[in-house]
Amino acid sequence: MLAVVVLSVTAILTAWCGFESSKWSGQMSIRFSEASSARIESIDLASEARDVTAIDLAIYLQWFDARAAGDTELAEYVQARFTPEFVVAFDDWQAGGETLRSPFAEASYVPEGRAEAAAASTRAEAKFAAALRSNQRGDDYALLTVLFALVLFFVALSERHTERWAGWYLLGAGMVVGAVGVGILVSFPVLV
Repeated sequence: MLAVVVLSVTAILTAWCGFESSKWSGQMSIRFSEASSARIESIDLASEARDVTAIDLAIYLQWFDARAAGDTELAEYVQARFTPEFVVAFDDWQAGGETLRSPFAEASYVPEGRAEAAAASTRAEAKFAAALRSNQRGDDYALLTVLFALVLFFVALSERHTERWAGWYLLGAGMVVGAVGVGILVSFPVLV
């Protein structure tokens, strides 16, 4: 009778572990997909920031050439076309005595898309880390399924032995392994 109870409980626990493993694997897939989406968004935004930087550079070179030629009217005309983000860096560069190589070296130069790209990259890293955790949890549940299968094996084998002491020994071993498995199981997070 004890063997039947242990087999029944272990069969339910084995099924539960398989269910949880499957749920965590699904969660992992979702998180990897979200991480990929955030990574693509980050790349798009970084590309946008590079494009804005290229435009700022082209306009700045026109200003630089006009200034070098002494054409202040053209320099002012070109300067009026600076992007708002570049104006901040340009003003800082001039206020600092133009000691840096260019306004692009100023910490205040943050082209449109750069901050958003960094935020999307951070989100992608967080989603990727969450996916790895979900993968590990799914693996943990799968390993616990194997442990409970070992319990089923020991208990089923205990019923086959003609030697009474061997049957009790295998049943006891199965119950100990099962108790260890239950102890581990209660420490795992549950995803329903």
